[in-house]
Amino acid sequence: MGLSMVLRSTLFYVGFTLWTLAYAPLTPLAWLLLSRTQRIAFCGLWARVGARWLSWSCGIGVDVQGEAPARDRPVVLVCNHQSALETLLLWRYFPRMAVVLKAELLRLPVIGWALPLAWPIAIQREAGRKALEQVLSEGRKRLEAGLPVLIFPEGTRQACGEVGRFHQSAVQLARTCGVPIQTIALNSGCFWPKGQWRKYPGTVRLEFGPVVPVSDSNARFTALLEARIRSTVEAMPRGPGFPVADASRPPRRRRHPPQ
Repeated sequence: MGLSMVLRSTLFYVGFTLWTLAYAPLTPLAWLLLSRTQRIAFCGLWARVGARWLSWSCGIGVDVQGEAPARDRPVVLVCNHQSALETLLLWRYFPRMAVVLKAELLRLPVIGWALPLAWPIAIQREAGRKALEQVLSEGRKRLEAGLPVLIFPEGTRQACGEVGRFHQSAVQLARTCGVPIQTIALNSGCFWPKGQWRKYPGTVRLEFGPVVPVSDSNARFTALLEARIRSTVEAMPRGPGFPVADASRPPRRRRHPPQ
């Protein structure tokens, strides 16, 4: 079982690397020939193919529950963050969206060169107030263009079964721009754990919450979203080899201001 998982994980990385190397040379043509909306969809194609390849090579499926995803409309998507998996998977449900991400990703070889096609909001997490102002100003542009804006309010990946403290930027953006929020809860870290090469076969649980307006102060509504996602994640099954999370243990503190 262990050797099989290592081999399948290796197969994923080999295939994903080859796909990325084949995709990257097309990005200059995308800049020249495609509209902004088409460029975003083109970048989403890379992610969706990667997610399909992950499913085939590593045996990782998806069980979608809850409400319908609020695609192709201005809405702030609030998702817990456990793995690189959701950065690929969510493009399947939102073919055109803007993602708040750390600016360091734009400096990655090959992938970083193509990421600007997706019109992301790339922030320096250490910038504090300046990063928040960037999310608000750049997020408004994306929402006015009719795109959902995806924010990981923990600011960094968590372990299987864990949810970190939420930053208020998602709620503040939704309130400022007068758009609703949809929560997304998942247990991806139980199958593609942070910092691990090996992928675990199984079924990722992906649950979409209802689309709701901001109905309280930034702090209280953020706490409500955090509690809702935490309770959903803690009720989800764990992957092989992962114990049930200890609900009595407080979430780990962030080192840097998150997205």
